[in-house]
Amino acid sequence: MFRFSSRASEGLRQRLWPLAVMVAAAASPLQAQDSPRIAVVHTERILREAAPAKAAQQKLEQEFGKRDKELQELGTRLKTAGERLERDATVLSESERTRRQREVAELDKEFQRRQREFREDLNQRRNEELSQVVERVNRVIRQLAEQEKYDLVLQEAVYFSPRIDLTDKVLKALSTAK
Repeated sequence: MFRFSSRASEGLRQRLWPLAVMVAAAASPLQAQDSPRIAVVHTERILREAAPAKAAQQKLEQEFGKRDKELQELGTRLKTAGERLERDATVLSESERTRRQREVAELDKEFQRRQREFREDLNQRRNEELSQVVERVNRVIRQLAEQEKYDLVLQEAVYFSPRIDLTDKVLKALSTAK
């Protein structure tokens, strides 16, 4: 077995552990009829192309579209007010310049606050939708693996033969299943 000497290599050990398990499994004496069936799935591609993932993205766009537009309008107002203040600063009285600076600062604070809230809400909802999609994808992968009698299905790999790629079958199953 490999021997790791430094603490820095702990991360490497953790990344190589699954590979070592697979190598050990492959090296074990198996009968021809006992050879394991292995498949690979591109999770990232599924989350980009699958019907449920696209539906979740559209749902988020509908849910957050209005707020996004309002935020963009507020940003435009802030930019316009700042440009107007900069352009007129030399001809304004001291009190008017101070008043406008305060307005721009308040508008900026409001914009920053609303932008932060928007990002937080969007990220939370995106994570909720993504977890539902991932759960559904994993269910379909399990079903396919059981139907086609795979012993091991990996999500992502550095290299694999296209003949063991289940991604297209998973995408097809997700598009037909409701």
